[in-house]
Amino acid sequence: MRLLVAITLAALLSACTGLPKGIEPVNNFELDKYLGKWFEIARLDHRFERGLEAVSAEYALRDDGGVEIKNRGYKTAKSEWKEAVGKASFKGDPEIGHLKVSFFGPFYGSYVVFELDKSDYQYAFLTSNNRKSLWFLSRTPVVSDQLYSRFLAEIEALGFDGSEVIRVDQARNL
Repeated sequence: MRLLVAITLAALLSACTGLPKGIEPVNNFELDKYLGKWFEIARLDHRFERGLEAVSAEYALRDDGGVEIKNRGYKTAKSEWKEAVGKASFKGDPEIGHLKVSFFGPFYGSYVVFELDKSDYQYAFLTSNNRKSLWFLSRTPVVSDQLYSRFLAEIEALGFDGSEVIRVDQARNL
């Protein structure tokens, strides 16, 4: 019975770090170029970021070769900054933009970079193991309308509901 529970638990936890059907992570991913500060331009709503504006993420290399993630956002209802620190590591090949990330102890979720400005890493489109999570990150707090429209067109072609996307207010970061 314990073995069955262990196998079931392992299957459930690994499912959280899988890939959504039809979405592939980028190839030739370069972690060193990805490190640093990113601003959240848009996202699908979820409870961890609900009510946050001016959201940013900072990625830094950890001593163990993994990645430290510091997410920060302004909670408008409480007029205060919130911060969460997590860790990430590659699911496999470090040249594939597929990592597993944890902000809650031993529980990991998938971090899939499915679109990336490969020339100088100025923007990235991300999802998790399903189409309930989605982020558009940029090195700048504001992007062109053309790039934002491209993001919406691409995610809708991949099966995301573009009408549910929240454009993040970055005025506090200007």
